Amino acid sequence: MKTSMVEATRRVEQQWDETRTREHLPEKERSRVAGKSLAPFFLLAFLFSWLVEVPLALQAQGIVNLSLPFGLHYLAGYGPLVAALLLTGRNGGWRALRALFGRMARWRVPARWWLVAFSPLLFYGLLVVAMAWWQGPPPSFGELGRLNFLPNLGLAALPFWVLTYGIGEETGWRGYALPRLQQRHGAFTATLILWFWWAFWHLPLFFYSYDPAVFPGFLPGLFAGAIVFTWLYNSTGSILIAAVWHGMFNLTTACAACGAGIGAAGVSLLVMIGAALLLLLYQPLTLRR
Repeated sequence: MKTSMVEATRRVEQQWDETRTREHLPEKERSRVAGKSLAPFFLLAFLFSWLVEVPLALQAQGIVNLSLPFGLHYLAGYGPLVAALLLTGRNGGWRALRALFGRMARWRVPARWWLVAFSPLLFYGLLVVAMAWWQGPPPSFGELGRLNFLPNLGLAALPFWVLTYGIGEETGWRGYALPRLQQRHGAFTATLILWFWWAFWHLPLFFYSYDPAVFPGFLPGLFAGAIVFTWLYNSTGSILIAAVWHGMFNLTTACAACGAGIGAAGVSLLVMIGAALLLLLYQPLTLRR
C-alpha cells in the first residue's frame, strides 16, 4: 500500500512538472517537444556554471590577469539548479516549481535508500578499516574535510558537498533533464545522452582543478555514476537522495588529498562495479527497482 501511494504521488508531481502547453499535446508530439525543451536547459546550465569556471581556468593558465579567489569554484555547481528553476517556473508556473521543490526535499523514502545514499562514505570507512588491518596506518578521516581552495572544513565538509554540488547538480541533471529525456528514450539511452552533456559540462575544470592525466578514467567513472544516479532517482523519485549520494561521493573522492589516495580509488572502483551490476540486474528500459 505504501509503495502504491508513493508511486501515485510521484506520477502526480511529474505531471505538474511538465509545461502547461505540453500537458494537452498528443503523446507523440509531447515527446518531440520534451526533447526540444532541453536545449535551453543545457544552454543555461553551461552558461551559469562556465561564467564561474572559465575565468578561473583562464586565470590559472595565465591567459588573463585576474585575481579571482578560486573558492568561487564551488558556485559553479549551482548552474544546473538555476537553469532548472528558471525553466520550470517559466514553463510550468508555481505549481511546477512546488512539485520540483517537493522532489528536492523528499526524505520519506524506505530506510534502505538512505543507506544507499550514504554508501560512498560507508565504503570509504570499510576501506580504511581494511587498509589498517592489511598494511598499517590508514588514510585519516580528517583529510576529508580539507577541500581545494578552502580552509579545513572538518565535519562541515559533509553538508557542504550535499548543499553545493549535490543539490546544485542533481536538481538539474536528474530532477529536470533525466525525466524529460526518459519521455523519449529508455533509461539507459537517456543516461547515455545525459552523461555526454554532463561530461562536457566538466571541461573547464581540467584547466584549473582536475589533473588532465585522469581524463581517460574520468569518462567511464562518470558514466558509472550516471547509471547509479538514474537508478536512485527512478527508484525513489527523490532529488534529495541523489544529492546526498553525490555529496558523499565527492566527500570521499574530491578532498584535497583524495586524488592520490587509495581510498578514493577504491570508492570509484566500487561505484563502477555497482553500475555494472545494476545493468545486469535491472532492465535498461527503466533502471529502477
